[in-house]
Amino acid sequence: METRIFGRTGMPISILGFGCGAVGGLMVRGAPQDQERAVARALEVGINYFDTAVQYGHGASETNLGAVLAKLKPAQAFVGTKVRLPPEDFNRVDAAVAESLDGSLKRLGMDHVDIFHLHNAITVNGGGDTLSAKQVLEQVVPAFQKLQKSGKTRFLGITAVGETAALHQVVDANVFDSAQVSYNMLNASAAQPLPAGYPAQDYGRLFDHTQKAGVGVVGIRVLAGGALTGTAERHPIASPPPAPIGSALNYETDMERAQRLMPLVREGFVGSLPEAATRFAISHPAMGTILVGMATPDEFEAGLAAVLKGPLPQAALNRLATLAKGFVGEGR
Repeated sequence: METRIFGRTGMPISILGFGCGAVGGLMVRGAPQDQERAVARALEVGINYFDTAVQYGHGASETNLGAVLAKLKPAQAFVGTKVRLPPEDFNRVDAAVAESLDGSLKRLGMDHVDIFHLHNAITVNGGGDTLSAKQVLEQVVPAFQKLQKSGKTRFLGITAVGETAALHQVVDANVFDSAQVSYNMLNASAAQPLPAGYPAQDYGRLFDHTQKAGVGVVGIRVLAGGALTGTAERHPIASPPPAPIGSALNYETDMERAQRLMPLVREGFVGSLPEAATRFAISHPAMGTILVGMATPDEFEAGLAAVLKGPLPQAALNRLATLAKGFVGEGR
């Protein structure tokens, strides 16, 4: 398994991480034996980053991951978790952040995590359940740094969703070590300019900002919440289709556009659409590790097999760019 140095942290992280989220659902609603089997297999092939959050199953993901890692006792496993602050805690950020991480550590059975991510969307002016860039930099960062000094987290991170200008401002502040970035075949604007009229949020080449700041990137929504699997069928333990991030405004439109990328398969560039999406996500050098949702150990194996084939060749990337131009001018 290829490893890449994760930004300025110095951590050698596997290019394929182990996502413990609720969309695939394995580490939230899966059978304990399947959870252990998948984690053991991940460790066997060299995967060493495990990503969870208190929001995944109201703590179930953290509890299940902690139990499996305690049983398997890996020689090296980097663990990241997250805090999402509800609006009622915006006036007590310091205490709320500390309470959340303490709860996460208790569920994980650990005394620290390697990365602690803010899970809230970040906007220019805040509002609703989003935090403004100013709130993040002036309130969240000092609270996170306290936890870092106490040894409860090694590195600080954000989930890079929200408004592009705010995300650039926070990354450029050079205070976070990790950013979870939405990057997939339906929206590659974190890496390259969007054509005029392209129906997606323009992340404004966010990778340029992460690379300049030495911020490691965790690739999220690689399969666009499942739309890039090429099928509407979902496993019984998977979540319902989630709201899209950064691409269309509804899942059905993402599904329809994903189907229009099938020439990549029919023309022999890849064996399947999920393989194309997975290999696309690791094709950019700014990517530190990617997370692929899974409901079963077999789905994990499929993601692993795709990663082991390596990044998409340039010819496939060129064909994808041509296909994506067909979306220009459509409604988001």
